Amino acid sequence: MRTEEHPDPTDPRAGAPFFSTWRVGTPERQRRAVEAIGRTWERRPWPAKGLLGYHVYAGHDGSTLMHYSQWRGEQDYEAFFKTHRQERNDEIDTAVPGIERVELRRYRRYRSRERAAGDVRVPGLIVTVRIDFEGAGGREEWVDLVLKALEGDTEGHAGLVSAHFHLSTDGGHVLNYAEWESAAAYERALAAPSTDVWERVRTYDGVTGFAGSRYAHALGLVPG
Repeated sequence: MRTEEHPDPTDPRAGAPFFSTWRVGTPERQRRAVEAIGRTWERRPWPAKGLLGYHVYAGHDGSTLMHYSQWRGEQDYEAFFKTHRQERNDEIDTAVPGIERVELRRYRRYRSRERAAGDVRVPGLIVTVRIDFEGAGGREEWVDLVLKALEGDTEGHAGLVSAHFHLSTDGGHVLNYAEWESAAAYERALAAPSTDVWERVRTYDGVTGFAGSRYAHALGLVPG
């Protein structure tokens, strides 16, 4: 069934979070693709007990969709891939021809700056930031440094609801999935004065690049 609730990246059952990107071209095709995904999934049984939830986000660039699925383990996804994935994609492609499926990445969540107790804000903006490294070494230490910076910057990041740091299973990068109160709150954080700790984050040895994207939650699907 559909849900308006955002996923909980800290769900201890979710041992294999996956993120993927589709390029659809225009805001109108974004809307049509989201509708096609919802129709395709709702008229079929939930495909796997190991799938906890599937969420789709519309990129603020007007041309992309991000997909976030929470699996108990990678073997659950592999079973879905073999038996259910293609027929669903075929139906979606019939409704919206020409979708480019750019990539699918597998992760494990390392640490989070969790939502504060009693915080009932509904995120108005989702920001993902991919941080590339020369190798797998240093990723955990870099995340630890970011969380330390956040602890000392409660005013500058007052609009941050939560931030969840995922390590790619291929060892190459970190993905931060962050929930923000609004786009304006995120802009205020970007404009806030830097600190020594944030400078260490930005200039950390081994980091080769940052790439960020902004999204709106468009569709949530969970078992009925």
